[in-house]
Amino acid sequence: MELRLDGTHYPLETLGPGKRLGIWFQGCTLACAGCMSRHTWDPDAGTAATVPEVLGLWRRALADGADGLTVSGGEPLQQSRALAHLLAGAARLRDGARRHEGSAGSRPADLLVYTGYDPEELTPGRRRALDGADAVITGRFRVAEPTRLAWRGSANQRIVPLTPLGATRYAPYLTRESPGPRLQPAPGPDGALRLYGVPLRGELAALESRLGKDGVALTERSWRP
Repeated sequence: MELRLDGTHYPLETLGPGKRLGIWFQGCTLACAGCMSRHTWDPDAGTAATVPEVLGLWRRALADGADGLTVSGGEPLQQSRALAHLLAGAARLRDGARRHEGSAGSRPADLLVYTGYDPEELTPGRRRALDGADAVITGRFRVAEPTRLAWRGSANQRIVPLTPLGATRYAPYLTRESPGPRLQPAPGPDGALRLYGVPLRGELAALESRLGKDGVALTERSWRP
């Protein structure tokens, strides 16, 4: 099974609890105004990968003690079959690693998915694609509704637990404001500086101002459908 990705990053610490593997799907037709990831809109951009290749990254992250996997984009549900295969495989690897180690522990790694679709837009096919996820963060990004809620870019977005693990892991964060950094700068797969996270309004400008002192400027690739 092949999928199209914008990129991956490990360790990611701004899109879910703990140290995580981040996977960004390529392609999104929702085109939210103010989106900081417009470079992920074009379905023909990014790079092709196979589900086994991505699961290899997850296997290594688990061996390193990863707390979870976060899938974002782009819009993952616009590659629903690939997402379903990825989540199912990630859950099998997670559960198999726990059995092999012989210590279930109280904090197994969780699988989190970001989607711009609202709950009422989750058709049966989209819901099936999320069967392997422990929690999903739903809703369009609305630039006029900033929020400090953890891991959400606008106040309308909601964390929806889908499994008992998801309910346990995310219950403390349903209404909690983010106490730590919301942006994580890191080199991207193309060598450019990438920003991972969900900034509040004005935070990108503030970061650019700080970077500018060292001669670094932020630019954003854009694409219009």
